[in-house]
Amino acid sequence: MKIENKQLKEFIKDAGLVKDIDLEKSYQKAEKEKIKLGDVLLEKKFITEEKLRKLYAYILGIPFVDISKETIPNDILQIIPEPIAKKYKIIAFDKKGTELKVAMLNTEDIQTIDFIRKKTGLKIIICLTSEESIDTVLRQYSKSLKAEFGDIIDSNASEISDQTDKTKEDLEEVAQGLPIIRIVDTLIKHAILQGASDIHIEPDEKEVRVRYRIDGILHEAMILPKQVKEGIVARIKVLSNLKLDEHRIPQDGRFKIEQNKMKISFRVSILPIFDGEKIVMRILNESAKGLTLEVMGLMGEELEIIHREIKRPNGMILVTGPTGSGKTTTLYTIMDILNVPEVNISTVEDPVEYRMPKINQTQIHQKVGLTFSAGLRSLLRQDPDIIMVGEIRDNETMEMAIHAAMTGHLVLSTLHTNSAAGTIPRLIDMGAEPFLVASTVNVIIAQRLVRKLCDDCKKKYKLGEKELATLNDNYNMESVLRAVKRVKYVKSKIKEKDEWKDIELYKSVGCDQCNHEGYHGRKGIFEVLAVDDEVKKMITQKSPTEEIEANCKKKGMLTMVEDGFAKAILGVTSIEEILRVTKE
Repeated sequence: MKIENKQLKEFIKDAGLVKDIDLEKSYQKAEKEKIKLGDVLLEKKFITEEKLRKLYAYILGIPFVDISKETIPNDILQIIPEPIAKKYKIIAFDKKGTELKVAMLNTEDIQTIDFIRKKTGLKIIICLTSEESIDTVLRQYSKSLKAEFGDIIDSNASEISDQTDKTKEDLEEVAQGLPIIRIVDTLIKHAILQGASDIHIEPDEKEVRVRYRIDGILHEAMILPKQVKEGIVARIKVLSNLKLDEHRIPQDGRFKIEQNKMKISFRVSILPIFDGEKIVMRILNESAKGLTLEVMGLMGEELEIIHREIKRPNGMILVTGPTGSGKTTTLYTIMDILNVPEVNISTVEDPVEYRMPKINQTQIHQKVGLTFSAGLRSLLRQDPDIIMVGEIRDNETMEMAIHAAMTGHLVLSTLHTNSAAGTIPRLIDMGAEPFLVASTVNVIIAQRLVRKLCDDCKKKYKLGEKELATLNDNYNMESVLRAVKRVKYVKSKIKEKDEWKDIELYKSVGCDQCNHEGYHGRKGIFEVLAVDDEVKKMITQKSPTEEIEANCKKKGMLTMVEDGFAKAILGVTSIEEILRVTKE
């Protein structure tokens, strides 16, 4: 289905759509630069897009359709999921029997057509359309969340009433009522569509505020009327198997749903606040393919160190950082790499975030005395090779973890510290003997999550004097540049003599693909401290954090800030994001 430049030139000449001299010049340019003649003609405005598309359709012998003024039924539109429709500019607009008509821009995209054919099991009839048509129909994809809720609430106003002071039976009835079920389902559907990691439902004196956390940032999604408050709480309690008539104490639960062949798990936390009960639901996609350390953002020497250290039979691998910095995901990724039939992996977690096949996962229950230390003590009798402790929170858990690492187990765990080197004094403050820390800790990974720049709209720029002055107030930019120049995977982007003002960086812009945020998805920035003989000696001698860090940097360790700037030069993230997550 490919149209050669020469073939297009002949058809345009016969139809007299473009002046001969303009056509010839455009043809020579297209041939020389090995680009499409049609693109050159559009760029120079020698032909309109609609005329060109109609000509393509005529040459290929397929229909041309203008769908810009059509309202496509939602069940037909949704046959092709919105992300695919947006990315590949393809729309399902008509279905008769086993035939599905699709409008697209690139008829050479056989892969996407095959994917839709296999997914739907339908015969695909291809039609050509214009960019304007595609963009217009893409807006039909999802009514705004506000409009959808408005429809539900308006059409069910009589059934939705304030349920304050109702009995357990009344709440059960409301929770099973169609309006409340639709509201909660709509909240969940939009959160999944927008790629949210958490849903916050927060009651206020006069309203209920709904916010989604997308790429680590909270966004207001919807304001709901106060009368739906009790019904939403009751519905989520029913789904999570929690006590409906308990409003005084916090409750935790979970539930699962299947949507578009995806298994999605929700971890629910309900907390009593002044105006009712606040709900936070963590969304976990259990169908997501296993992450790799590379996809998370580990590169070069840092990646090599971790792969080397996790293959050791014993010792400790510690991941540090604040809440929400991706520590647990890093540990799960490492466990996924180590999860082979020859080893017994056991975990003690609070809570169990993801269910992992062939791994024995234990959930902490403080009320019955199953703490991290008690769970770890019991685990050691279960003949494990690898132990994952969700978090080292106290002296007893720390002692047990060190004991396990000394007696031939590989122990993975997390801690709340600001840097990799800062983990060592934290362990010693908790009561660990310096010589035990030195002999058991293999590697410490400190991390943060930065938002990734949208590939479709990010823009190149260079630092101005004012921006550089601001950065110098926060970081030693000279030292950062020296470190970044040593990084192998950045060397193709910068020259040895370059200063910051010479280096191309990227900034966020915003487009339809990223909901005008300028960012889409997240990536880790890391600090990987390998505990070698020299560092062991420094730990035993209780050397200050700064000295240990300076020693490791001298040997090539990148700090989180330096790793962040390396990723900014590669166009992965922006300077603003590095400032946001590393500025203390």
